[in-house]
Amino acid sequence: MPLSIEEAIATISAPGQPFEVLERVTDGVTNRVFKNAPATVREFFESSRGLNTTFLVYEDEEWTFDEVMKEVDALAYALVNHFDIKVGDRVGIAMRNLPEWVVSFAAILSVGAISVSLNAWWTEDELDYAINDSGLSLLIGDSERISRAQDVCQRAGVPILGVRVDELQPLGHGVQLWNDVVVRGATMPDVAIGPESDATILYTAGTTGFPKGAVSTHGAICQTLIAFLSSATINGARRGPSESASGVSPSFILIVPLFHVTGCIAVMMGCFAWHLKLVMMYRWEPERALQLIERHQVSNFIGVPTQSWDLLESPNFKEYDTSSLTAVGGGGAPAPPALVARVERSFAQGRPSLAYGMTETNAFGIGIYGDEYLSHPTSTGNTTNIVVDVEIRDADGVPVARGGHGEIWLKSPTLIRGYWNRPDDTASSIVDGWLRTGDLGRIDDEGYLYVEDRVKDMILRAGENVYSSEVEAAIYELAAVYEAAVFGLAHQRLGEEVACVVMLKPGTTLDEDELRSYLQSRVANFKVPTRVAFTREPLPRNPAGKFLKREMQQRYFASAE
Repeated sequence: MPLSIEEAIATISAPGQPFEVLERVTDGVTNRVFKNAPATVREFFESSRGLNTTFLVYEDEEWTFDEVMKEVDALAYALVNHFDIKVGDRVGIAMRNLPEWVVSFAAILSVGAISVSLNAWWTEDELDYAINDSGLSLLIGDSERISRAQDVCQRAGVPILGVRVDELQPLGHGVQLWNDVVVRGATMPDVAIGPESDATILYTAGTTGFPKGAVSTHGAICQTLIAFLSSATINGARRGPSESASGVSPSFILIVPLFHVTGCIAVMMGCFAWHLKLVMMYRWEPERALQLIERHQVSNFIGVPTQSWDLLESPNFKEYDTSSLTAVGGGGAPAPPALVARVERSFAQGRPSLAYGMTETNAFGIGIYGDEYLSHPTSTGNTTNIVVDVEIRDADGVPVARGGHGEIWLKSPTLIRGYWNRPDDTASSIVDGWLRTGDLGRIDDEGYLYVEDRVKDMILRAGENVYSSEVEAAIYELAAVYEAAVFGLAHQRLGEEVACVVMLKPGTTLDEDELRSYLQSRVANFKVPTRVAFTREPLPRNPAGKFLKREMQQRYFASAE
């Protein structure tokens, strides 16, 4: 008999159980924490030694866990003995998704340094900002990123370690080659680190200005990894053994950047920690993803909603065997209900899933899957959680009653410790151990969380609140719509008017009158967009999958400013 969520949590978190939970007070903040979580991420890496099962698949390469760890040892030795990296030093990673990204991350954390994930799409100016903001002692990068960062690093006196660089390619001052420095057979240095040691800086994907560096500790990441495994265990207990059995070994396909928290912690580190196969993509291509899913019997597809759309819209989707998939979804942005239903009917075993987390929570938060998601398609999951507390608070920070709207606040042992060199931003975002997410939402009478909009993006039209996710969900019901973004535009009389940009599917048509007529039967009239733009191009998003709505305002409605 499947268990309720409360019963499942009580069963796996009881004293003596693998996911035993206890209360711990740190700096005056009380959290529920996993008693048996490792103290440092290095312990997860060490557990992979000697394992000869496949860990990384990249193009025609396959790396076992043991092969990865031998490369980690060699790089770790070079970091300490060749580059003089010490505990607390910052080492940047700037490359596309490559096996060496994973090796670099493991080596950096293992020697007590801090991994700084640099956005592989950044321009030279953006790299300049982050390299100087974090105070790098070393940059590890591929050719393309080196070409953008080399002048910056030279000015800052930061050496560069080049990954997969053509040895005939002329290199500037300060660039050394991976194969010249990383000597196989070297041993892992012995360093002193603990749960409070800083481990990572991941730059938040800001839509304006320069991003903030979110700093996580070893302890927070360890709690996160145990939390992800506990959630999978809880979901299995709730579904029952017959529904949980998939017939394939769990594995993941990496379709999001490793410099993003989902790719780094939820996917890559989840596979590293629990010894699962990780199939890496050179770049996102739906057809290639389908080939890899079939060839490697991938069970988990985690990305942003638009990637699920891309997969299903592939002209050859039905030609591939996707029966190994058990979960299709991800996070970064709410998925429209039309996509949830389409995922459910399009895969033999793959069920729709969604997770609500962010850089500041190490990607862990509230999740929803399968039947529960189908019955609550606009929710991100039940707020009854093993280690996460969720509240909806008003503008003064006071909790509101069930059903009330307000800002979503989270408390969890997975939270970052703060923002790098930004005490004021840290103090305003993390209050008494609670994270102010900047998202607006509500919790219904059953305890389900609904994310409705960003605090800064909610549209206030003539005193009425318009939540873009509600209008977007209705737009997605139209067969011609591939993507849709709704936002506010300044209006002299109303304050703001509702605008939307719609990407149409190839070979389809839709005009403003058809769109408005359809929406008027589904949402209140004041929520129907008065300004509409259509495009055949993908809508701009940041690496977290969130729409860049300010960019769309300028691109499609500049005359309205």
